[in-house]
Amino acid sequence: MTALLEVEDLRVAYGKIEAVKGVSFSVEAGEVVTLIGTNGAGKTTTLRTLSGLLKPVGGQIKFEGKSLRKIPAHKIVSLGLAHSPEGRHIFPRMSIEENLLLGAFLRKDSAGIAKDVQRSYDLFPILGERRKQAAGTLSGGEQQMLAMGRALMSQPKLLMLDEPSMGLSPIMMQKIMATIAELKAQGTTILLVEQNAQAALALADHGHVLEIGKIVLSGTGRDLLHDESVRKAYLGED
Repeated sequence: MTALLEVEDLRVAYGKIEAVKGVSFSVEAGEVVTLIGTNGAGKTTTLRTLSGLLKPVGGQIKFEGKSLRKIPAHKIVSLGLAHSPEGRHIFPRMSIEENLLLGAFLRKDSAGIAKDVQRSYDLFPILGERRKQAAGTLSGGEQQMLAMGRALMSQPKLLMLDEPSMGLSPIMMQKIMATIAELKAQGTTILLVEQNAQAALALADHGHVLEIGKIVLSGTGRDLLHDESVRKAYLGED
């Protein structure tokens, strides 16, 4: 059976600087797969390339067996691949509800859209309580909830989350990770880039460690969580 997402020998460059140097991995339907590594390892570049925001200089990206190499970003969303970006990028002057509705801009099913807005409010009750409030007045954690809710509004087959806990308080980080665990339990397929390696690996079915644009170690989340080199480099343990 073909994986939902297949990435083979992916290479991405900024000018003459190669940021991703032959990365290969796959994501099966229903899995949580995480990419971990230090800043500059190529994690965000990989996600931006998968969603069509950057163009690769080599390699293959296949989603449901179809190549994404020449497909523009907005059409990639319509195929079922949604991206909640690093830094959140919500629309600050628009309301929470307006931000969510923008996530469904390709959809025409009004009843289904309304149902999914309510699903976001069920996942993140604080958003429902403040639905008419300007998104820019939310805390960082609340904005992250909104970014995730907006990405879910496109009804993705694969949800890509880039650094969802970045800059958040420990309590808010725990809430975000608990929501990712809830989405996993609901069967959502997730590709997660996360600075908190311990939290990411605890959730992940499979993980890949990136260093300077290359995957240097792969395994189940559990195996990587207990790998001595990973514990020393990414979990702050001697």
